[in-house]
Amino acid sequence: MTELILSQSSARALHLAAQGMLQPRRRKAAKVDVLEAIVRMGVLQIDTISVVARSPYLVLWSRLGDYDQDWLGEHLAEGALFEYWAHEACFVPIDDYRLLRHRMLDPSAMGWKYSATWMRERAAEVQAVLAHIRQHGPTRSSDFERTDGQSGGWWEWKPEKRSLEVLFTSGALMIAKRHNFQRIYDLAERVHPSWDDTQLPPMEETRRHLALKAVRAMGLARAGWVPDYYRTRRPHADLEALVADGSLLRARVQGWDDAVYIHAEHQALAEQAAAGALTPTLTSLLSPFDPIVWDRRRALELFNFDYRLECYTPAPKRRYGYFVLPILRRGVLVGRVDAKAHRREGVFELKLIELEAGVRLSERLVADIALAVRRCANWHGCAQVLVTRAVPESLEGWLVAALGQGDAEQAA
Repeated sequence: MTELILSQSSARALHLAAQGMLQPRRRKAAKVDVLEAIVRMGVLQIDTISVVARSPYLVLWSRLGDYDQDWLGEHLAEGALFEYWAHEACFVPIDDYRLLRHRMLDPSAMGWKYSATWMRERAAEVQAVLAHIRQHGPTRSSDFERTDGQSGGWWEWKPEKRSLEVLFTSGALMIAKRHNFQRIYDLAERVHPSWDDTQLPPMEETRRHLALKAVRAMGLARAGWVPDYYRTRRPHADLEALVADGSLLRARVQGWDDAVYIHAEHQALAEQAAAGALTPTLTSLLSPFDPIVWDRRRALELFNFDYRLECYTPAPKRRYGYFVLPILRRGVLVGRVDAKAHRREGVFELKLIELEAGVRLSERLVADIALAVRRCANWHGCAQVLVTRAVPESLEGWLVAALGQGDAEQAA
């Protein structure tokens, strides 16, 4: 077929449609929708920061609206999902275990996530942890008493926690479930008893499937975007070979010199996008670890959105704030908000909300953003929205008015 040519706006619409973020949902979410959303994305990245809802829950909320957060943990405990290093630490559909098993069999290639030295020098301790789990069943890190006098910070894990993590990376252990978001480890053969390594696909097939899944999840992809989605290493899948066998389509985006690739399953959707028939209408707040923005280069190239996560930057050097949520509005990333949910007080604070340069302030724009903020605040159980600072300054008054005088307050 003749190569499709898409405008940049239609390319964004195709991407959002593939991610389930083109238009608001018309029905209330059910438990199965959580799993279907993860299957569509391929992976759901895990992060523990909780100034607002933890990232995996927020990513799902952006797509599903209000839903029961317990459903995610239930899918994990029921075996529909597993946890592993995919993009980073992620929830992944159990059907894709076979595609990540190669990483478990070669954990030394996983960098800081695995320590061959620890496994060698602490072999007796590692085996003791395994024996404990084999005898006592699913185990949390907190089940082991700390005896080394350290404080327990991220890089000061107690020895048993380090052993649990290297055993997890090597595939000997899996996450059976979570309790209060704390990992509960168990033997892999008990968590995923139907697996054996005779089911392991050849590495070439694995590369092919991961590339196809990445392109399908993104809707369209430049070649350079594909390896990041599952953090695959060289040699990468040959995308042109996948075009030749009909698995991928090649297309063009106006203003870009290189080709983009589209999964064959998205052909009809891509044709709609090229014809201008995909209209983004959803406005929502995004997690920093949402697939739409987690690849900072892709966010810049596709949305012209220059985004960095600043939670690991010293506070005086931050430009926007600790945990900044991009604002997606009708197919465009129009701004960002540093939000904090004061759950006990029932206040959802916008510490800073800032529009991107060139975004024109209008009543309709502010109404869309206010509705998204209100929905997010309500989902957090916060009846009040507090606007502390806005850029431009005039946005503050417009936003407070749109939220409703009884529901929002300006900072004193």
